[in-house]
Amino acid sequence: MSNRHLARTIAMQSLYQWDFNGQTAGALNSYIEFNRREFAPNFDDGGYVKTTLDGVFAHFDEINDLICRFAPNWPLENMMVIDRSILRIGAYELKYVPLIPSKVAINEAIELAKSFGGEASGRFVNGVLGAIYKDMLVREEIKDIDKLPLKQKEKEEDSSTKSVETPS
Repeated sequence: MSNRHLARTIAMQSLYQWDFNGQTAGALNSYIEFNRREFAPNFDDGGYVKTTLDGVFAHFDEINDLICRFAPNWPLENMMVIDRSILRIGAYELKYVPLIPSKVAINEAIELAKSFGGEASGRFVNGVLGAIYKDMLVREEIKDIDKLPLKQKEKEEDSSTKSVETPS
């Protein structure tokens, strides 16, 4: 398991526990620490788990609205808690973390759904995040960098790495 995948797993497990137990946002830190100790005691994620979950909570209402918009037949309260947690992290990475390629954010969420969700979770997560991605392309909120000519792709990648600060 890659470091980033392990970090996403810890983030997902922590968000799941928080949601399942109906806690306040402040209780999340205790779940993060528990999951680190339980599943990856010597793992240093470089702050990824905390940064990701802080980001999810900073954009919580917008992320929930986005999920509801692209899963209209599945109100949040009717979704499996694990699917809801995975979608929140995936939507956050897709919409608010430009350094993570869109396809990576979607694929990682699908893999988490296949590993931890129900039989149809992978397809469900893929459908919702794929629809969000397509909408973001139409709105020109992101560029489909895989479809750019090679020279332009290099220019886009260079400019995106120079203009974005990495979290400390």
